[in-house]
Amino acid sequence: MVRLLQAVEALGLRWGGKAAHVSQATRKTPRLSCYNKSMLQDQEGLYEIDVPLVFTDGTKTYDKVAKEYARHKRGFFIMGPSGIGKSHYIRNQKSGEKHWVDADQLWRWARAMPLGAWWEKLENIVEVEQKCDIITAEAKKQGFWMLGSACNWLTPDAIVVPRWQTNVKYIKIREKNYDGGITTERLPQLKAHREEILGWQKKGVPRFYSVPDAVAYLEDIYTKEFGNVDA
Repeated sequence: MVRLLQAVEALGLRWGGKAAHVSQATRKTPRLSCYNKSMLQDQEGLYEIDVPLVFTDGTKTYDKVAKEYARHKRGFFIMGPSGIGKSHYIRNQKSGEKHWVDADQLWRWARAMPLGAWWEKLENIVEVEQKCDIITAEAKKQGFWMLGSACNWLTPDAIVVPRWQTNVKYIKIREKNYDGGITTERLPQLKAHREEILGWQKKGVPRFYSVPDAVAYLEDIYTKEFGNVDA
């Protein structure tokens, strides 16, 4: 988060003409964010950001996920920025062999993500990412494998950050049949988010250049421990 804010300063972006640390009351333009309007999709049942929440039994939610995606003896979470092929990989899993869940979708199902354009305020982003981490941690306990882009304090099992030109190339290809995510008009946001994610590499999280490579690495770990990915 600190690195992302530093990127805001480096790009000369300001809220209301003042530095990025000013109070929310004086902020007039959104914080440089990896989130975008594609997050407004599939918002049925979500709450406004200021609705107070409580913990409740999530058994039915996770059982619903398990009807479409495999449950394992150990959960995983792969983190990566927009435009690396997360959604493409998830969509192209064969029926009956769906091991990897779209974490964005899971966070909405669990209502960790609120209604509306919540990413336009810094404190909202921090709050939502923390809530998503709680759901990610619980989903891992439930044995699910996830691909996503939001993380605050929870250490991912692997990160995927391709070379810059490759990342941009994928985004340009996606723009021809746009289905959400960062566009080439928002490459500064992408660059800042990549730097944020790469911070996990310095903490010992393995970095990969493609989703299939990260998946293969974690599946290999799993098979060595449990025998096969269906265990």
